[in-house]
Amino acid sequence: MLSLLGGIFLGWSLGANDASNAFGSAVSSRMVKFWTAAILASIFVVLGALLEGRAGIETLQGLTGLTLKMAVVSSVAAAVTVCIMTLLGLPVSTSQAVVGAILGIGFLNKQLNVAGLGKVVACWFGTPIGGMLIAIVLYKLLAVLYNRSRIDMFESDILLRLALIVAGSYAAYALGANNVANVTAVFVGAGQLTVFSASVVGGLSIAFGILTFSRGVMETVGRKLVRLDPFSALVVVLAEGLTVHFYTLVGVPVSTSQAVIGAVLGVGVVKGINTVSRRTLTNILIGWLLTPAIACSIAVALYFAVNLRFIPEN
Repeated sequence: MLSLLGGIFLGWSLGANDASNAFGSAVSSRMVKFWTAAILASIFVVLGALLEGRAGIETLQGLTGLTLKMAVVSSVAAAVTVCIMTLLGLPVSTSQAVVGAILGIGFLNKQLNVAGLGKVVACWFGTPIGGMLIAIVLYKLLAVLYNRSRIDMFESDILLRLALIVAGSYAAYALGANNVANVTAVFVGAGQLTVFSASVVGGLSIAFGILTFSRGVMETVGRKLVRLDPFSALVVVLAEGLTVHFYTLVGVPVSTSQAVIGAVLGVGVVKGINTVSRRTLTNILIGWLLTPAIACSIAVALYFAVNLRFIPEN
């Protein structure tokens, strides 16, 4: 059980941070109460992990053959990387941190699935693009339906509130289904967990992070995400959920944060406004480049450290 602590910590931090991508807009705009959002997000994260987490777990655990020691090293390296990037204020992708750590171990042991790696990297680039395209289509489609509904302001508020709850729950489901692999896939590859038990442990650890430490992130990060009206926020959350769910079906864990940024850009294209600054985009690019590189380096350093042997003097 102690060997799983690195993965559980990674799941906890993932839940504490990424829940804002599902419900941050609704909570920060006071459309949904925090505890309503936290409980719904926790339930749907676990459901997503249990019902659709298998494909992503099989993809990550197939990148390289890991022993239990290697699995622990890679999960700790990914968790440390997430902490470092967060402290630096740079956007962090847990998926990239995990894959970078796995690659570091794989390079050292000359056990690397190049075909599987290419699939993962291609999806990293496709995530924000997919989020942007889906947001553009959704905005135009929902705008037509909304404008034809002819409801008053009070009814509109109720409708948007319910829609944000449904969209946030769906996005939380997609988060659990897609990102549970980041938490426990390495332990499946090491033979420590079955796919089902990995889904349970990963889903519960993400849910625990949401319930214990996501409030501040939801209320503050959500505002950065949303400098948008409630309708645009709904489009962003739905587009993020659909994008992440698509990659769940493909079997590749991706970043919910990158999907959200793509969706925000998509709304900006439709509305003709600059919703994301050039500085923000630069930070995102830096985060994409640094996260897997740092995780890979930390994994290599940790692996060397745990394999050092004391040689007594003659």
